[in-house]
Amino acid sequence: MTTPSPSPGALAGIKVLDLSRVLAGPWCTQLLADLGADVVKVERPGAGDDTRHWGPPFLKDADGNDTTQASYFTACNRNKRSVTIDMATPEGQALIRQMAQQADVVVENFKVGGLKQYGLDHESLRTLNPRLIYCSITGFGQDGPYAERAGYDLMVQAMTGLMDITGRADGEPGGGPQRVGVAVIDLFTGLYASNAILAALHVRDNAKNGTGQGQHIDMALLDVGMAVLANQAAGYLATGVAPVRQGNTHPSLAPYQDFPTLDGSMLLAIGNDGQFQRFCTAAGQGAWAQDPRFATNTLRVQHRADLIPAMQAVTRTRTTADWIALLEDKAVPCGPINTVAQAFDDAQVKARGLAVTLPRWPQGEAADGVQHITGVASPLRLSATPPVLRNAPPALGQHTHEVLRELGLDAQRIAQLQAQGVV
Repeated sequence: MTTPSPSPGALAGIKVLDLSRVLAGPWCTQLLADLGADVVKVERPGAGDDTRHWGPPFLKDADGNDTTQASYFTACNRNKRSVTIDMATPEGQALIRQMAQQADVVVENFKVGGLKQYGLDHESLRTLNPRLIYCSITGFGQDGPYAERAGYDLMVQAMTGLMDITGRADGEPGGGPQRVGVAVIDLFTGLYASNAILAALHVRDNAKNGTGQGQHIDMALLDVGMAVLANQAAGYLATGVAPVRQGNTHPSLAPYQDFPTLDGSMLLAIGNDGQFQRFCTAAGQGAWAQDPRFATNTLRVQHRADLIPAMQAVTRTRTTADWIALLEDKAVPCGPINTVAQAFDDAQVKARGLAVTLPRWPQGEAADGVQHITGVASPLRLSATPPVLRNAPPALGQHTHEVLRELGLDAQRIAQLQAQGVV
C-alpha cells in the first residue's frame, strides 16, 4: 500500500465545487484534487454519478464478491468528498449556492443553459462570488449551431475524423474506422480544462497583475477533438489532402509499427536515420542502411512497401524478448505489445509505483464492504509539491454531513433536510 504524500499539495487551500459527472469533468477535478485542492462532488441522492453503475466490472468486497459499485467511477474520483444534494429542490439549490460562495472553482458539464433554471449558471453564481472560476464542459461549446446538442466521446471521435484515421486500411482484414480503446476526447478535455483553470487561478491571484476576478471557461469536446488531431490536422491544413487509416504504421515515419516475431509481435519505433542504422547493424542487415531506397526517413516512407516485408522476414527469426535484449542498449526504441495485465506486471511500472491502493475516507467499515480501492497513480512528479494521494474514491454521500456542518448547518437542520429528501 502506498503511503500518502506528506506534502499538502500545490493547490492546497483551493476549493472546487464539482457538479460534473461521467468522465471529462471528473477527470479534470481529480487532477486538481491530486494536486491538493479540496474537491466536493455533488451527486444525486440515491443514484450518484452515472458511472457508479457502469458495470461490469464491479468492485469486490472483502470476500471477493461483486458489489453494486462499478469500477469505472473509481478511475476519476479519487481524493474527492461526495455529498448528495437534490438540486431540483429550492433547498438543494440554496445549499449549492452557499457552497459556491465559498469556492474558488466550479466545474459542470450540463447541457448549455441546463443550470440556469436552478440559479446555478455562471452569471448567477458569479454575482454571488465575483472571484469564482466557472468551467463549463459541453459537447459542442456555448455557441454555434450544435450548442444545444448533447455530445459524447464516441460521437466526437467520429465527427472529428479521429475514428477515420484509426484502424486498419479499407481492404485489409478488419479494415474500417475504429474508436480508440479509451475515451480519449473526454480525457483530453479534462486535461485541457484543468490547464485552463490553473491559468484562470493565476490571472486572478497573481501578485503582480492579478485581476482578483474569476472568469467563465467554455470547454467543448468538439474543440478538443479537433485540437488533438495534431500532426494529422497540420498535414491536412498544409496540403488539403485528408489523411487515411493505415493501421499501426505512421504516415511520416518508417519503420514505425508492429512487427511479427518468432513467438508473437513487438513494436519498433525508429524515429531517425541513426536509429535505423543501428538497427540494421544489430540485425545483421547493414546493407539496408546503405540502400539508396532506405538511406533517409523520407525515402523509407516512400519505399515502405519494399522495406517492411524485408524487415518482417528478419524479425520473425527471433523472439520478442531476444529482440528487446538485442536492441535496448543500442538506443533503438523497441518493446513488447502488452496486455493491460502484462503492463501492470512490468518491472518499470512497478518501480514507478503506478498502481496505488488507497483507503476509503474516513477509514472504517464501508457500507458496501469495499475497504480499499486500487487505481493508477498520478503521472505528475513535482519535487517539492507532489500529488497528494489521500483517499480512495468516496462512497455515495460519504461526506454529506461533514460538508454541511462546514456550511454552518447543525444536526437538527441536516436531519430535517434528510427527511425532506433534499440531501
